[in-house]
Amino acid sequence: MEAIRWRDNALYLLDQTRLPAEERWLKYTDYRQVARAIETMVVRGAPAIGVTAGYAMALAAREIGDHPDFLDAMVKAKELLAATRPTAVNLFWALERMERCWRTHGAGLPRLEAEARAIHQEDIRMNQDMGRAGAELVPQGARILTHCNAGALATGGYGTALGVIRAAHSQGKVSMVYADETRPLLQGARLTAYELARDQIPVTLICDNMAGALMAQGKVDLVVVGCDRMAANGDFANKIGTYSLAVLAKHHGIPFYTALPSSTIDLSLPDGGQIPVEERAGEEISSFAGARTGPGGVPTWNPAFDVTPHQLLTAVITERGVLRPPFAQGLSKFLT
Repeated sequence: MEAIRWRDNALYLLDQTRLPAEERWLKYTDYRQVARAIETMVVRGAPAIGVTAGYAMALAAREIGDHPDFLDAMVKAKELLAATRPTAVNLFWALERMERCWRTHGAGLPRLEAEARAIHQEDIRMNQDMGRAGAELVPQGARILTHCNAGALATGGYGTALGVIRAAHSQGKVSMVYADETRPLLQGARLTAYELARDQIPVTLICDNMAGALMAQGKVDLVVVGCDRMAANGDFANKIGTYSLAVLAKHHGIPFYTALPSSTIDLSLPDGGQIPVEERAGEEISSFAGARTGPGGVPTWNPAFDVTPHQLLTAVITERGVLRPPFAQGLSKFLT
């Protein structure tokens, strides 16, 4: 399964706002439209946003061309894309990488396209590597709980948390995957359950508030989730509701893992308190499918992410292997 394609100098995105009811591909040739697609979650997931931003900068270079103010215009395009989603660090990582490329090679479009493609292909390889590493943590007959969508739809391909699940399933280890619906935009229901069912991996959909009851009944052997940004000490941001799962897993003695590529680690932030958390429009929780579900005039609070303290993590799954506490030491060595 894939969500991002680059063909004939155009970017194609699978519209994730329409899934699972409709599989619709949208074509983009304007980087401004790509920025809007990131904002509106046509494409989402930290690695996928980074890949998309790389291609968007290639589109910007094609438009700007040999303009005498090429560098200034490219910086403005980069700033527009950087303002779309503040939490996912892969966005900024990819934009910085593309900037190094254009400052080194100038307006050479083939070189920028090649760099964007490299970001895409490297992400897929990293996901496959972390899938193999993470599968070693999965016991035979495992019942796995996951939250939001950290699969092929959220990455360049294959997935981070779902990459671990895919690899474990290929080894015959997975008995059942429980997918949280993931309020308010239902990425678990619309995307994770959709991905797993398409790959014929056994999946059961549950509401977010059912996870504790499921654990209490002894039906969860491990929890594995994705990550949008990890601080230097191992605190990490992921879709809202992740922190609650980590607390529940700790209480029930269940291993709790996060899977992420190295591009998601931000050593510039000492701890999770420094991670910027995006807040989205209140309409996402006061209405559903165009119908109002909350009374008018009542204030809303709609953070897209929460931060899970590293003390609740059993291990971090990366493309280079599994990191265990103390995370600060391991993450520092990992990136140096």
